[in-house]
Amino acid sequence: MGRADRVIDDYDAYLFDLDGVLTPTVDLHRRAWAETFGAFLAARGLAPYREAEYFASLDGRSRFAGVRALLDARGLPLPEGLPGDADLDSVVGIGNRKNLAFTEVLERDGIAAYPGSLVLLDRLARLGRPLAVVSSSRNAEAVLAAAGLRDRFAAVVDGAVAEREGLPGKPAPDTFLRAAELLGVAPARAVVLEDAGSGVAAGRAGGFGLVVGVDRGAGRDELRAAGADLVVADLAELVEMDA
Repeated sequence: MGRADRVIDDYDAYLFDLDGVLTPTVDLHRRAWAETFGAFLAARGLAPYREAEYFASLDGRSRFAGVRALLDARGLPLPEGLPGDADLDSVVGIGNRKNLAFTEVLERDGIAAYPGSLVLLDRLARLGRPLAVVSSSRNAEAVLAAAGLRDRFAAVVDGAVAEREGLPGKPAPDTFLRAAELLGVAPARAVVLEDAGSGVAAGRAGGFGLVVGVDRGAGRDELRAAGADLVVADLAELVEMDA
């Protein structure tokens, strides 16, 4: 059998991205980004924001890194700004405005885990596998709490942790490596589950035993090209493989 054939039985720990892997918060993020950049571009009389820009520049990156990437792609230099900025005249201001939009939607509508993700989490709980969340978002703790998932994870390495500990974000492998360290497992004995090309690339760069791409819109070809050993449309497929 190949390395992806007995997914659950062959590994000791699982490191999950959050948005688009465990919860459909990616939909909330996409709406918040569309509103924020839509207002920014319209105010300057520029070409409207396109959904493809989410996958090209924003998906899988930390909030401010995503702002920089999209502005760079558009050839729109802006100052970095100050931590408290909330206007659309700086990188920090755009990022903060997006976060306000996201928080409003989360508080109003709540969030629930993907059913297929719960199937895999339940299976791993029965097997006693330690789990971690590795997310570029600074809202990971709030999202996990809203979805009723926080107590399933022994460690959470999110954007706030990365900033506090000076860890570069995805596609660098450092946040995944930190999560593996917190779980006490070697990267080669752990599985990374990601829906973004940048996250898949981080898992591959970290030398993890298996990198699973979850195709929620990035595309199977892109996830494979980024280094995924296996691409699924839903995490329940991993349980079916080991049945």
